[in-house]
Amino acid sequence: MSDQEAAIFSAVIHAPFGAMGIRTEEQFITELVYLPPRFNEKAPRDPVAEEAARQILAYFADPDFRFTLPLKPAGTAFQARVWQAISAVPRGQVATYGQIAKHIRSAPRAVGQACGANWYPLVIPCHRVTAAGGLGGFAHHDDETGFHLGVKRWLLAHEGVTAYL
Repeated sequence: MSDQEAAIFSAVIHAPFGAMGIRTEEQFITELVYLPPRFNEKAPRDPVAEEAARQILAYFADPDFRFTLPLKPAGTAFQARVWQAISAVPRGQVATYGQIAKHIRSAPRAVGQACGANWYPLVIPCHRVTAAGGLGGFAHHDDETGFHLGVKRWLLAHEGVTAYL
């Protein structure tokens, strides 16, 4: 990881699929980022990043772990509605973009855009949202063999969903 890349994260921790970047500001988490394996670990530089690293590692050890991180409010009112609906999808289950859209009275494409704009993946489990006919995209990436869909597959398998392996 270059010095410039490392500087944007308050911590970088190893993940089974690569790494997780953690950004903090004051007493809040401001972003969680899926990173490819080329990123090296970076020790947390503040207590909030340290707690985020601890909780993320706890989730990697136990998919039933419940996050209690201080998330900085982000996104639009519509995105917040989508993220609230996504957060209600239980571990081990998936919902389609269409199901979420119907629940909040919107359109599947708008739900997909809000999923891709999620600042707090894992905590707001957008990996639990799929297309009607398959895995769908992830984090604004839809390459079926790409890094981000590999992350989505790993997370779903970790939570007991095997239909997309």
